[in-house]
Amino acid sequence: MFVVGNLLMALAQLVEVLFQIYWLLIIVRVLISWVNPDPFNPIVQGLARVTDPVLEPLRRVIPPIGPIDISPLAALLILQALRYFLVHTLMDLSVRLH
Repeated sequence: MFVVGNLLMALAQLVEVLFQIYWLLIIVRVLISWVNPDPFNPIVQGLARVTDPVLEPLRRVIPPIGPIDISPLAALLILQALRYFLVHTLMDLSVRLH
């Protein structure tokens, strides 16, 4: 069973890294939006394609406060909660299988 435990630990670490990368991508998108980027830039388009699946549903639910879009903040909080839940659950399962 220790093999399955090690596999779950590796999966937990992979999920942790993926959440951190996605978190950083949202931060970069927010920072880039402050400087009025060229919408035809491939980097800007790539960031939009990667982050829009999470941000667009939140934008429909959470109205902006004046000119400020707070959906990235909500996305970061939700991602942090999901990251904590998934990673710790996988790590706990891994420890119990050792």
